[in-house]
Amino acid sequence: MDHNQIIKDVNDIFIDVLDNEDIKLTTATTAIDIDEWDSLNHIQLVVAIEKHFKVKFNTTEIQGWKNVGEMCSAIEKRVNQ
Repeated sequence: MDHNQIIKDVNDIFIDVLDNEDIKLTTATTAIDIDEWDSLNHIQLVVAIEKHFKVKFNTTEIQGWKNVGEMCSAIEKRVNQ
């Protein structure tokens, strides 16, 4: 799976979980950029992403993500193993 497809799928997950059709993620997007992306929703996003891509991340990995690009890179690495 390539990076562009991953970011598209992640964008769809964000739209669904955060119930906001206007979300347009970029690799530089952070929680500061999206009002609905709080700590509770972050957990829901991670769970939905893990379920969708059939991967599991540990807490250290998740806490290390600084933006959507790093999140997508971690997904890409796991999916393409």
